[in-house]
Amino acid sequence: MPIYEYKCEMCGQDFEKLVFKGDDEKISCPCCGADKVKKLISAGCFMDDSGIGACSAPASKGFS
Repeated sequence: MPIYEYKCEMCGQDFEKLVFKGDDEKISCPCCGADKVKKLISAGCFMDDSGIGACSAPASKGFS
């Protein structure tokens, strides 16, 4: 059950929405009610097969 980040194109409000798989519900802004929203890119969009995201800190390579 991922939480997606959205930005309203009408009022500029940023908000998050819990979206269930197969959910056909139209996303609307909780501030102004507009349905012109844009899904923002979040770290969860960049997960690879190991479950490590591109925004994750690199693994420790020992003492330097």
